[in-house]
Amino acid sequence: MAAEIDAGAGRAPACLCVLCGLPAAGKSSLARTILGTAAQHGWRAAVVPYDHLIPEHAFQTRVVEDGAKVQETHTEWKSHRRAVLQCIEQFLKEPQLLTEQLSSCQINREVWQQCVQVLVQPEAAHQTALLFVLDDNFYYPSMRYEVYQLARKYSLGFCQVYLQCDLESCIKRNQCRSRPIPTEVILEMEKHLESPNPQKYSWETNSISLNTTEDLSDCAIQKVIELISFALSNPLCPIEDNTEQKEADRLKCATNVVHQADQACRRLVSEAMKRARENQVPPDHMRSLAAQLNESKAVFLHNLRKQFLQETSFLQNEDINVEGVVKRAVDNFEHEKKEILLRIIND
Repeated sequence: MAAEIDAGAGRAPACLCVLCGLPAAGKSSLARTILGTAAQHGWRAAVVPYDHLIPEHAFQTRVVEDGAKVQETHTEWKSHRRAVLQCIEQFLKEPQLLTEQLSSCQINREVWQQCVQVLVQPEAAHQTALLFVLDDNFYYPSMRYEVYQLARKYSLGFCQVYLQCDLESCIKRNQCRSRPIPTEVILEMEKHLESPNPQKYSWETNSISLNTTEDLSDCAIQKVIELISFALSNPLCPIEDNTEQKEADRLKCATNVVHQADQACRRLVSEAMKRARENQVPPDHMRSLAAQLNESKAVFLHNLRKQFLQETSFLQNEDINVEGVVKRAVDNFEHEKKEILLRIIND
């Protein structure tokens, strides 16, 4: 069997390579290319296809009630994404375990077994390095940061390849697939996609961007191979446990996020009240509008703080795009504000 993966000294080098970009940008094709050339570089490589590992029902949106009035839509995909990383971590700790002793039942076990089976084949014994190629959209930095955390925990190499493809090409390619995803999903993802930004997030330094609107050249493939080789030769270092400081930083950042969101929401409420007056809304309706908007704002800010503290994966304030978090959150409140305002005006 190939060399055991262990966090201790003398273990075989290993790397987590993140492929990110819009659906149909060419991630799976690049992953197959990497897999096909891995052996000649001395790598035991496995592609981790999130779309095949995570069941379809995890992506379905459902409506839940929070209290008497508030409704929000959410999916279960976050817990399933964490389950994929847990399976990778389990393999890193105990590579002899495949699927029989999997701690997670949230992924497709058959697909996972196919992923890691190649890593323990006898013919792979002479290949000294281990490579996981993570094939997913990874459109939020927080998604990619979870992978970075795992790599740092076990002193692995970490790198990212962003496949940049124009929206029109992605939609056309998707339509040619045997099981295309809805175009609306691609359009929505394109709005929220945040490509790797080493200037903003220092942990994304080991990243490259490839234009995949056309077929990748041999030169582009070589850049990917060099990126992985560098990551394998320069593994991350675990950080010392400073739980109390991290928690304090997290709370401070959450307070900052909620404060900025509160200021933005106040402006939106003022704009709504002004528009209502311009539409000559009766005084009793104005009072109702003010009450509904302020109640909605209070619930929104409460949920924002709660969600931020639960879901943020960042450990340092400089790694948090506060402006981006606030903008995405306030966009949701603005939509709710418009619905309340139109309901009052049309009443």
